Amino acid sequence: MISFSRLQLSQKAQYEDILFACPPRSCEYSFANLYLWGRQEAAFFPGCVGFFSHFYGKSVYPYPIGTGNRRAVLDAILDDAKSRGIPCRFTSLTQAETQELESWFPGRFLFRPDRDGFDYVYSIDDLADLKGRKFQKKRNHVHKFRNEHPDCQSVPLEKENLPQAREMVDKWFRQRLAEDPHGDYLLEQIALSRAFRHFESLGLEGLMLVENGQVLAVTMASRLSKSTMDVHFEKAQEDVDGAYAAVNCEFARHLRMMHPELEFLNREDDMGLPGLRQAKLSYQPHHMEEKYCAYLAEGLHEQDDVENTLGSLLRG
Repeated sequence: MISFSRLQLSQKAQYEDILFACPPRSCEYSFANLYLWGRQEAAFFPGCVGFFSHFYGKSVYPYPIGTGNRRAVLDAILDDAKSRGIPCRFTSLTQAETQELESWFPGRFLFRPDRDGFDYVYSIDDLADLKGRKFQKKRNHVHKFRNEHPDCQSVPLEKENLPQAREMVDKWFRQRLAEDPHGDYLLEQIALSRAFRHFESLGLEGLMLVENGQVLAVTMASRLSKSTMDVHFEKAQEDVDGAYAAVNCEFARHLRMMHPELEFLNREDDMGLPGLRQAKLSYQPHHMEEKYCAYLAEGLHEQDDVENTLGSLLRG
């Protein structure tokens, strides 16, 4: 079997050398996401990285990345799944990778788009400027916030002000749990705690909106590719109208000023939640980072089995 293990901070440079040599990937491949959420384990191959995840009772292999011999990595993963006695299921494939997998293993895999997992990727200029008719409502919302909060300042996150940002985030979780005592926020709380603790080591960047010493909103992101930043967390005081729209706009402006080489902001997926999907679409994404799942067809005989198995995989 392949010796998969959780990525360590000491492996960040090695991992990102491989990641950044690839075309832009979906948010699952961000080193920060892999480290903060801890849902996936990795194994290094010459010029490639393979992945394994066992979560909520499902075992999957996020598609390997790298410019090395990926066919050899896939062969090793197929053997690994057989050794473990589990189905070989790949996630987070691009459309080109579904064609690649089919060309290497003709007829052996079934493919499905994972629409709920598509990433929303925005032009940084669009989010920073909100120009044109299509952004009129968003622009008005931000202007209203600025008029109502003339003393609000955009403050980049740094080591010295992280405790202030964390206090606001902790308050956000307390309010949510008070409203919904059975809400499932534990994993996100753990991930955010790690983000604050390892902010500099992970290469995270962020911004907070501060008015008279009070933090109204916080956002945090990391580099996903040479052209793209990935937003991991965004929290705002729910009773401050326009805070989410304002921090989104201000962070895009901050990134454009600090990193003029960047083009895009990946704001991740909508998890199939109708309200979140509507909100993300309303910001007019530049493009969607599409993701596909692949399931080894061997052993599946009835169409119902195929539908049920793949449906379960996509929901998981």
